[in-house]
Amino acid sequence: MAQPTPPARRICPACDGFASAAVTLGGREPRGHLRTITAHCPACQGTGTVPARRVREGAGA
Repeated sequence: MAQPTPPARRICPACDGFASAAVTLGGREPRGHLRTITAHCPACQGTGTVPARRVREGAGA
């Protein structure tokens, strides 16, 4: 018997799946490393996906 396929996860429309980015702060540390911070997408909290929408059945859908 075939197993049911779980619904596919949707890519976040706000970040197109690129949920985190390293942003340089414009300088170097005394040891020579670039100073960076990691910025996460506020819509998906850095996961790159959003839950699939539920399809409502019935007369009101």
